[in-house]
Parts: sequence; C-alpha cells; structure tokens
Amino acid sequence: MVTIIVLAALVIAFFIFASLYTDYAWFAQLGFQQVLTTRWIAGTLMFVAGFLGMAVPVYLSIALAFRFRPVYAKLNSQLDRYQQVIEPLRRAVMIGIPVVLGVFAGLSTSGRWSMVLEYFNRTPFGKKDPQFGLDIGFYVFELPFWRSIVAYSSAVVLIAGLAALAALYLYGAMRFGGREVRISRAARVQLAVTAAVYIALQAVSLWLDQYATLAKNNSLITGAQYTDVNAVIPGREIMAGIAAIVAVLFIVTAVIGRWRISIVGTGLLLVAAIVVGGIYPWIVQRLQVKPSEGSYESSYIQRNIDATRDAYGVATTQEQNYDAKTSASSGALASDAQTTANIRLIDPKIVSDTFSQLQQYRQYYKFPDTLDVDRYDIKGQTEDTVIAVRDINLDGLSAKTNTQYNRTFVYTHGYGVAAAYGNQRASDGKPVFLESGIPSSGALGDFQQRVYFGENSPQYSIVGAPKGSKNIELDYPSGSEESDDANSGGNATTTYAANGGPSIGNFFNRLVYAAKFQSEQILLSQRVNADSQILYDRNPVQRVQKVAPYLQTDQDAYPAIVDHRIVWIVDGYTTTNAYPYSQSASLQASISGAESSAYSTDQVNYIRNSVKATVDAYTGKVTLYAWDTSDPLLKTWQKIFPTSLEPVSSMSAELLDHVRYPTDLFKVQRSILATYHVTDANSFYSGDDAWQTPQEPTKEANSDSSSSDSSAITNTTTNGLGVQSTTTTNADDLQDPYYLTMKVPGSETKYSLYTTYIPQQSGRGADSRNVLTGYLAVDSDAGGAGKGKKASGYGKLTLLTMPKTDNIPGPLQVQNLFNSDTNVSQELNILKRGNSTVKQGNLLTLPVGGGFLYVQPVYVQSTSSGSYPLLQKVLVAFGDKIAFEDTLDQALDTLFGGNSGANAGDQGVSDGSSDSGSGSGSSDSGSSDSGSSDSGSTGSGSTDSGSSGSGSTDNAALQKALDEAKQALSDRQEAYANNDLVAAAEADQRLQDAIEAATKAEGGN
Repeated sequence: MVTIIVLAALVIAFFIFASLYTDYAWFAQLGFQQVLTTRWIAGTLMFVAGFLGMAVPVYLSIALAFRFRPVYAKLNSQLDRYQQVIEPLRRAVMIGIPVVLGVFAGLSTSGRWSMVLEYFNRTPFGKKDPQFGLDIGFYVFELPFWRSIVAYSSAVVLIAGLAALAALYLYGAMRFGGREVRISRAARVQLAVTAAVYIALQAVSLWLDQYATLAKNNSLITGAQYTDVNAVIPGREIMAGIAAIVAVLFIVTAVIGRWRISIVGTGLLLVAAIVVGGIYPWIVQRLQVKPSEGSYESSYIQRNIDATRDAYGVATTQEQNYDAKTSASSGALASDAQTTANIRLIDPKIVSDTFSQLQQYRQYYKFPDTLDVDRYDIKGQTEDTVIAVRDINLDGLSAKTNTQYNRTFVYTHGYGVAAAYGNQRASDGKPVFLESGIPSSGALGDFQQRVYFGENSPQYSIVGAPKGSKNIELDYPSGSEESDDANSGGNATTTYAANGGPSIGNFFNRLVYAAKFQSEQILLSQRVNADSQILYDRNPVQRVQKVAPYLQTDQDAYPAIVDHRIVWIVDGYTTTNAYPYSQSASLQASISGAESSAYSTDQVNYIRNSVKATVDAYTGKVTLYAWDTSDPLLKTWQKIFPTSLEPVSSMSAELLDHVRYPTDLFKVQRSILATYHVTDANSFYSGDDAWQTPQEPTKEANSDSSSSDSSAITNTTTNGLGVQSTTTTNADDLQDPYYLTMKVPGSETKYSLYTTYIPQQSGRGADSRNVLTGYLAVDSDAGGAGKGKKASGYGKLTLLTMPKTDNIPGPLQVQNLFNSDTNVSQELNILKRGNSTVKQGNLLTLPVGGGFLYVQPVYVQSTSSGSYPLLQKVLVAFGDKIAFEDTLDQALDTLFGGNSGANAGDQGVSDGSSDSGSGSGSSDSGSSDSGSSDSGSTGSGSTDSGSSGSGSTDNAALQKALDEAKQALSDRQEAYANNDLVAAAEADQRLQDAIEAATKAEGGN
C-alpha cells in the first residue's frame, strides 16, 4: 500500500512539474518569462502569507486554550470520554487542523496576487471623487486591498475563536450548569481579547464601507445618492465608532472579568445597526426623497453623468445637431463623392461561403464564418477590403487521411489570404478579388503566406527538421491533383524554419510534453528529431491573454498584411469596477447588446483600449504596444511587468495603417451613450431622451438562415489572472456597428466605425417608434502620420443628433419599407423562384446628401449543394423613397432623379478577373459553377473555367426572361398610375409569361 501511495504521489508530482516546466518553456520561447515568474513568485508569496495568516493564529488559539486549561477541573462523563478519544491524537489535531485550514486559506489568497501587486505599484489618477475628495486611485487600488485584508483577518479571528471555544469546552475551561456558565480566568481573557479584535475589525470594515458606497449599484444610478450621503455614510461612521467602543469594552472585560458591560455594548451595536443602518435610511428615502426624488437626486445624478462619461472615454464626444433632409433631389451626392465611391457592398457575414467555394481549394482549409473588413493602399488609392485567412481545418480531413500522424506532422498550417474589394462586384455577382489563388497573388504584394498561428490552428503540431531532411509538412495543393495525400505529386511541402515553439529535441522535453498532451506519439514517433519544435496555444487572442493577464481582449482578432507578413491585431482593455460614481455594466452584455443577468460577474465601470497587440501568423511572436499611456491602470502594470510592453514609437507606419478603433470598445461606448449623451441631470432623470441601438433589421428577412427568437446566452470565461466570470444574457440581436470609409458632417473623409440610435422603448409592439434619433461615428484610422505616430483624429467620437420633431426613418423602418414595397417584393419573388433563396445583406446608413442614405446589397443563392451567395441587386433608400437596381450606381441615379451627382464603386461592373488572379482560383474551386448557375439572378450567365456551353445558353435565356419580367413590372406600374386597366392587364400577362420562361430556363440548368 505504501509503495502504491508513493508511486501515485510521484506520478502526480511529475504531472505538476510537467505543467510548470512546459509553461515556463512556452513563456521563455516568447520572451515573456518575467510575466510568468512574477506571477509564480507573487502567487507563492500570497499562498505563504495566506497559509501562515490562518494556520498560526488558529494554532496559537488552540495551544493557548490547552496550555491554560484547568488541570484539576471536574469533567462530566461525556467530556471525559471525548478527551480519552482525542488525547492520543491531540498533537496531530493541534497541528493538522491549522495546517488544513492554512492550505485552503493559502489557495484562496494566492489568486489575489494581482490585487496586491496593483496596490504596491499603484498610480494616482490625478482626479478626485466629489464626495470625499480622494484620488480615484484610492478606490481602484487601495480600497479593495484594505477591504480584502479586513475580510480575511475577520475570517481568521472568527475561525480561531471557534477553535478556542471548542478546545476550552473540551478541557473544562467552560462549563455549563443549568443557567450558570463558568469560565476560567484564562479562558475569559482569551475569548474577550479575541472578541475585541473581531469587533475592532468590524469597526474598520464599517469605516471602509462608507467609501464603497461611491461604487454601489443603486436602482437609479451607480454611486452614493442623497440617502447614502445623508444617512448611510454618517450611519456607517457612527456604527464604526460604536464598534470601536465595544471592542474596548471587551478589553475591559478581559481585565476586570465583567461580561455584562461588553454584552450590553454588543446589544447596543446591534440596535444601532438596525436603527442607524436600516430604519433611518429607509425613513429618509421613503418619506423625504421619494416624493421629490428628481430634486433631491439631481446633484448626485450629475456626479454619475460626469464620472460615467469620463470613465468610459466618451466625455470628449463632439455632439452636433443634424437636421437631416428626407427629399432626394438630383445631384444631392455631389459633395459626398468620395463616400459614395467607398460604399461597401460586400457583406462579410454573408460572403464566407462565396470565399470558401471560390478560394478554399481543399476541404482541409477553412475561412471564418464572418470575414474581416480592413483597408489597403491599392495603386495609390485607399480601398476598403473584405479579407480572410485561409486557415487549416483538420476536421475537414477524409477518414483515410485523418490519422494522428497527419494531424501532428503533416497538416500543420493554413496558407495565404483572400481579399476582395468592398465596393465592387463582378458582373455575375461574385466578389472582385484583389488577392486570391494559392499561393495567393494580387495587389497585396509579396508576404510570408504560411499561417502556423491562427484562429483555427490545431491544438498542437510538431514541426522542424535538420537541413537536408525531406519535407513532410503539406504547404499547399498545387497542379490539378485532387488527392488529400500530402506526399502526392500535386502538393507542395515544406519544413518550418522559424523559432515558434519550445524545443522537444531531447528526450526529457519529449517526455514532459507527452505528459502535458497525454500523447505517447510525442515520445515515441521517429518524426521527432533534434530540431523539432512543438507549437501550441496558437489562437492569437489566447496568446495575448497569456502574456498579458491583466487585459480583457477584444473578441475579434483581425488579420493584416504588414511589412510582408500576416499579423493578427488584437485589442486589449484595462478595466475596473471601482471607479466612483461611474455607471456599472456587464462587459459581455454591453458587447452582445443583451440584458445582463443579476448574477453577472463581469461588471465594469471603467475601460480603456490601453494595449494594441500583434501576433505573427508564421512565428507566433507576440508584441504588446502601450497604446494609451495616460491610463493609470496600464502605468501600474508597466511597473509590475516593465519589460513586456513596447512604446507606440516602435510601431511601423504600415502597422499603424491597419490599426483600427476596436469594435468591442465601441459597442460598450454606444451602450453608455444611449443614455449618457444626456448631460443634464433633470432630463436624464425624466428619461425623455433615452435611446437604444436598433435590432438587426435583416433578422426576419433572413429568418431561413438565422433564428428569430431571443435566447439566453451563458458565457463562462477565465481571464489571464485566472479569474472566472460567468455571465448570463438574453441575446437581442442588436445591429452591429460597421466600418466604412466616409465623411461625417464636420469632418474629413475617414475610415470610420458607426452605429445608429432609435428611441428607447420597453416593447416591440405597434406603438414602438423606430425613427432615427442619433448617429454615432468614431475616427478609426490610426495611420497616415508615419512610423510611431498616431493620426491626430484617431478616436474622435462624433454624435449626430436629430431634431426631436423630425421623423427620420430608422433601420427597421427602412427595412420594412423595402420588404413591403410591391415592386421590390415581386422582383424578390422572381429571384426566389426555383431552387434559390434571397439573403439581404447588412443595411448600411450613411450621412450624405444632407440626410441619411440607406444601402443594402441583395444576394441570391441556390439551395443546391456547393452553391454560394452572389450579389445580384442593391436596395437604396433616402427618406421614404427607395430604388432597387442591379448595381449601386444605377440605384443611386434612380433614387436621386436620374443623377445622384456621384459615382459608386460598382459603376463599371468588373468581370471579376482584374487585379485578382481569381481565374486560377476559380478553376480549382470545384464548385464555382453551381453558385452562379443556380442563382437565377442577373449576371449569372458569366461562367467559370470548365463550365459547359449549354450552361451559358441557359443563363442567357434566364437573363432575357428576367429583363422581360422587369420591364413588364415597370409597364404595369405605369399603367396603373395612368388608370389604363387594359395596358395593366397586358403587362400582367407579359409578366406571367416572363416568369414561366425564367422558371423553364432555370430548370434547364
């Protein structure tokens, strides 16, 4: 048995050692070992402090009770039996109980290392709270530290006191006889002193609690309100004073032996807690404040408004009135030509399937479900682009090739990117690729295309080999081979040549990593050699979280081609929930646009985008840049990890050109500004100008492909500090903010991120008002100023507010206008005939022409296997007027009286081959025909290489039928307008004939 226990202990110890050793190897390989060692040292010291802080007092309490026990006390028979049982184990119990309690206490305190380090490295905010006049840093760094110390000490004293009571009773120092309680002198002193210390700690706790009221969540605001300031805070001070007096009374009891005075004092403390801490504040709130709440709370609401706007970084938002026009006049877009030319038609949420069918090439590659939007300089012109990394997808391997060997050594990385112009479309509705093919080529130039560190990378891969060894890693498919075999003649192979992971070239490292991943192949495989490396923890966001455990990271890491490499850019945030008077909110709920559960544990009331991080897709190198150097939280962590952050001055100009304002931060800020755009306390209290973000307008229109019901979402996350947060939210499908290059009134044309607002409403009934009340945009372009310099306007928030008397249609109203229009619905029904579905893309809102222009791309997709969405139509609206045409340029001209005054990016519809090299990509996709031939939409006559001539003929017939149907619809509308029922009947007949012809032509495909 002893041998088994020893062996089990050794095995457990080895696995613990393997975990620690591999962690260090991972951090050391990245150059962040100081982060790990600091955490280890701090955590160990906190464990020791917690262990000793609990174990020593409990041991002393038990030892004192035993040392001063009455030796000749007469015990009853029951206690005598207890003593006989415990006495042989007394020494083990006296040591064992404190040790066990100490271990639990140490484990609890070791997780609080970050709070302690923040306290000892704290940085002042340079701003004072309006109630006590203390620096904000006191509430963020000092108050949590001291409250934790007091809470821990109270627990220790309470447990030590209970242990003393048990020991004193067991050894006869306390005896109960009827109503009489006999306590020895030594026991009286010990218990009285213990009680005095405990009550004194409660006095300190009550005193600190008054400061905590400044970050307390109330029903109206976060922060101390009238009742808190005038009843609760003075009450805490009074009770703290009474508690201090009671603590002194217990010391008196220890000296003179009179329990009555301390018991009476404790009773008075309890009565004071009820009267001063409960009844009096209730009376003040109910009888004084409630009848005139707006007046009493006005100054405290103003404190909340000012603090909230500052804590969320929206205090400098430039608000301007925008009296939007609703009439579309000829030439109205002339002054917004640059914005019009950059309107993005490619919806990154819809075209993932299109990218996959045209650019994926093999089933072991994968594009993300939602692509990313970026901008690139193409021939001297900045172009908004939709870009995606072609990542590896091991789940796509066939059963024959899905072996552990292939998963570990062969299929190790993705390859290249695909990028399309955001504002262009090919004649058949495909994206116009500016970078495509495999290896990819196009306008983005030469760059390292291998993606060893991506969002879909395997759990681990083993790479590397001595020079001259045979390449075994699949690099990319080449030629016309369709085999999955990496060693076939149709595939290029490679060997990883960077330093991207810890070495497993020696037996010991192979052993510990075999233990970590519980894989004997790491230890036994002959493919592991002296130059082998193991790549793991490869997700960009995960890597940043590990090396910067103090950050909350943005949910979306986006790729960019920077300095001839693919890099992932990740935004990091510093947050706290201790900023006095700032409104507290669930971080996840603010980002997802949902209602937060009362039990959410991710509350914040201060946030800064303090760090920009990059992860090299080939080497895995993580670089952290100190972006917001004015943030006191970041300054504090720079003191803790002085070598982990690089200055902005070291960022290349090309990297800065791709840095953008983060989406998650913007979502949090838009949630705050929905109510905190109001800066007058009285108006804020009345809520007469509260807003909200509209729901996603295409949710019902695209209900075939997405759920239309709200659902509960439970998010459980563990940040780099090891703190687990569980948040339950009710998904509400709010409209996403969108990146667009556009001109916001009062500013120059910039790459921007925007969102819209409608009036806040409690329901979705017929009385809901979905008019536009606000339009928030932020300058998202950090580049253009050169190496190491942020653009001067980056981060500038602009809020356009509509006059309250205006009824500018909001996104939901415009979507309803589109869906209810007779002509639009008829044409959409034509597109849906046969085996096709229609997907309405993102509804964009642009402040142009003196009003708001709405643009929505319309995609058509066959329901057959291997099909993909094709952009076939564009819907536009201005005021209550709409247009529905094949191209955006045509739609704008139709909308604005035949001449919009500006050209859209799809003015000359491309054939899809310019600047893209997509011809070679299409030939290998294996499914490009099906998307166009089944769509039944304009432009589908264009075919890919390998399509048959009959397909072209049938598509031409389909196009002719659609044109005839469109003309018949137009003639029918004109006939009804002229009250010519005969002409209307003839147009109806031609429309029916055209529909039948279209159906027949589509069936032939």
